[in-house]
Amino acid sequence: MLRNVHKYKVVLGSQSPRRRALLAGLGLEFEVRTLPDIDESFPPSMPADQIPRYIALQKASAYLPTLAENELLITADTIVHLQRTLLGKPAGKDDAIRMLRLLSGRTHQVVTGVCMCTREKTVSFAVTSSVRFAPLEEEDIQYYVDHFHPYDKAGAYGIQEWIGYVAVEGIEGSFYNVMGLPIQKVYQELTRF
Repeated sequence: MLRNVHKYKVVLGSQSPRRRALLAGLGLEFEVRTLPDIDESFPPSMPADQIPRYIALQKASAYLPTLAENELLITADTIVHLQRTLLGKPAGKDDAIRMLRLLSGRTHQVVTGVCMCTREKTVSFAVTSSVRFAPLEEEDIQYYVDHFHPYDKAGAYGIQEWIGYVAVEGIEGSFYNVMGLPIQKVYQELTRF
């Protein structure tokens, strides 16, 4: 039960309320710490499945100078990709609608990269889940965007919200990964930290 982790002060480097809730579900005490203006760019030729891990490592690098000796930092990044199209956070309502139209009736991948580090040790990994959406009616898309404002979510949707109830036909992989943190893998890695 993560006894080894109690020697650390755990720090979550994320503004995501979903990541906070998932990490809290492990029964861990942790502090949320955010830094402004972290570079989340990546090389244009980088394969989509490597981008989240790369960005999670970049985020960790930004926090590293602020870490105390006994702190263990967790950072993460999530992307949605459909074939060769990357779907990050939408720029606004029109972009969210565009993304949901693209996802309608198709299977896409959700990749979350995670980095866990102290001053002495770094562990990083990425987890991929496939999500199959049912065809969406235009009114369903409009309703979701108007009522849930999914502008802070990769792919313009939160699987734990209304859209997940009506659109998700199936998932291959971790449900929690689709929410933004593959918590089972995080737990597994923390037991070895």
